Amino acid sequence: MTKGFINYRKILIVGLGMIGGSYAEKLSALGFEVGALVRRQETLDYALAHGLIAHGQTEVTREYVSQFDLVVSALYPKAFVEWVRKYQEFLKPGAVITDVTGVKRSVVPAVQEILRADVEFVPAHPMAGRERSGVEFADSKVFAGANFIITPTERNTPEGIELVRTLGCILGFRHIAVLTPEAHDEMIGFLSQLTHCIAVALMDCKDSEHLVEYTGDSFRDLTRIARINENMWTELFLENRDELLSQMDLFLEKFTQLRDALDRGDEDTMKEMMRLSSYRRSFFDKK
Repeated sequence: MTKGFINYRKILIVGLGMIGGSYAEKLSALGFEVGALVRRQETLDYALAHGLIAHGQTEVTREYVSQFDLVVSALYPKAFVEWVRKYQEFLKPGAVITDVTGVKRSVVPAVQEILRADVEFVPAHPMAGRERSGVEFADSKVFAGANFIITPTERNTPEGIELVRTLGCILGFRHIAVLTPEAHDEMIGFLSQLTHCIAVALMDCKDSEHLVEYTGDSFRDLTRIARINENMWTELFLENRDELLSQMDLFLEKFTQLRDALDRGDEDTMKEMMRLSSYRRSFFDKK
């Protein structure tokens, strides 16, 4: 742990879903004083009963918010921007905000432009999660071996970026990368959002009530992420619409190439596509 992080012992998690709850679990286990703001009393009761947090509230008050050094937003994109707009006056001077939001171009400038000058927002995206939502599925082990992306702008300080980099390290992420918000959204459109679209479309192709009796691992692996939070992912798709559409068009082009090769019995094209896919997948296996 870097020397600077020692000054950020009190951490507030805004929104205790699976990711927010996993942050809370890990940080509490490391000895930080973790508080939470949630909408439902049931969520708060669960987090307290399972030791994920030291305390929390369902009401946002100046007295509570102003005691924290670091604030982690685990809200949906639009809700996060609105939370900052409504409650930033409650933040203590010198506080740092970070987030877990899966899109950046629509969020980062919106927050940084309205934020007080004495508070810094350092955007980040933990590339980890599970198919189920809710604090009851919190598990900080999902961070082990995963990637963590920081997306700073010219408004950020080196100290703020290093603070969030250290947060990623102590949470247990294997690799920490720094991208622009634009590069992040392009990359995430392909690596995450497109793959979720493919899984959803595949599961929507056929009634699967009886397919489970015949399927092998390939179908299970490919559709694991089809069990999806429709509210969150619809918002993420719409917030990154142009990039996601571009990635979907790219996929459709390649899928059509494979389909047409099959239609005309073009073994050479099919084998070449498979050789290329095997080669590119080998880099992931090395990790």
